[in-house]
Amino acid sequence: MKHEDIEKILAELAELKCKTGKDIEDARVRFLGKKGSVTALFDEFRTVDKELKKEFGRPLNELKQAVQAKIEELKGGVESDGASEGPGQDLSMPGDSFGLGSRHPVSIVRQEIVEIFRKFGYDVAEGPEVEDDYHVFEALNFPPNHPARDMQDTFFVSAGHPNPLLLRTHTSSVQVRSMESMKVPIRVICPGRVFRNEAISARAHCIFHQVEGLYIDENVTFADLKQAILLFAREMFGPETEIRMRPSYFPFTEPSAEVDVSCNICHGKGCNICKGTGWLEILGCGMVDPNVLEASGIDSKKYSGFAFGMGLERIAMLKWRVNDLRHYFENDMRFLKEFETSL
Repeated sequence: MKHEDIEKILAELAELKCKTGKDIEDARVRFLGKKGSVTALFDEFRTVDKELKKEFGRPLNELKQAVQAKIEELKGGVESDGASEGPGQDLSMPGDSFGLGSRHPVSIVRQEIVEIFRKFGYDVAEGPEVEDDYHVFEALNFPPNHPARDMQDTFFVSAGHPNPLLLRTHTSSVQVRSMESMKVPIRVICPGRVFRNEAISARAHCIFHQVEGLYIDENVTFADLKQAILLFAREMFGPETEIRMRPSYFPFTEPSAEVDVSCNICHGKGCNICKGTGWLEILGCGMVDPNVLEASGIDSKKYSGFAFGMGLERIAMLKWRVNDLRHYFENDMRFLKEFETSL
């Protein structure tokens, strides 16, 4: 090892000029890389005699520091030049595109139903999802030991006292609150989420959505109920739609009925969707029981009314021929994107 080797590298370093980042990296490798000239001197330094290590150790370290300082100096110069020249890309070019979401099919159906009944003069009423026993059951003609309570499969939030809290099993509780707070005539629809302790399958879920309707005034009849349901069905499923009403039972209506619509897929001829019958069940309805009116402070001798309720998932299944209720809750973007054209 000779001092001339160190001085030669220092002289080369003094003359070093770089215009680009690549030039700087090439210089760094030439001096400090595995096969660089400074690295070679350090390798040679390991073999010199002990007497010479003190003589060459300090100059070698200073040489390495000088190279590193020069590299940093050159980097700073290149970055400054680049900043003064302006951005290296065209900022007027459009950015990267990203996909937009779409409304959920249940939300689309809910809005369609709301708009239909708004045209008929109905207002929208909403209420709490965590309700008390009185508004969900007792005010709707469910006595404490009534067997119809077993039909609801209720999630109780708190129990053990006269008026426990629970997750509402239907939006009929909103109808009760409407009758308590509004003056007759009352014409409302009550959309919302409800909960029942049911096994999840292709045809059932523990969480689903309902829209219920209520109309109370003087001289309201079952004929008015039938006409309202028929008008809704034709607005929702097409002008050729027909309905049929089958006797049923609900504690809060008397008389009560289940409503079917003519299958809009086979037009009454019979298919696998309607199971060959030509009819599809869509909702339950009936005349409001006088006990329900009286419980909310409405004179049942002067006023009468009807109520109806339907599951939004059920309507959406019929509208778009979805064969599995669970699709609505899985947040699969491939499934949801199919409804973008329905907005």
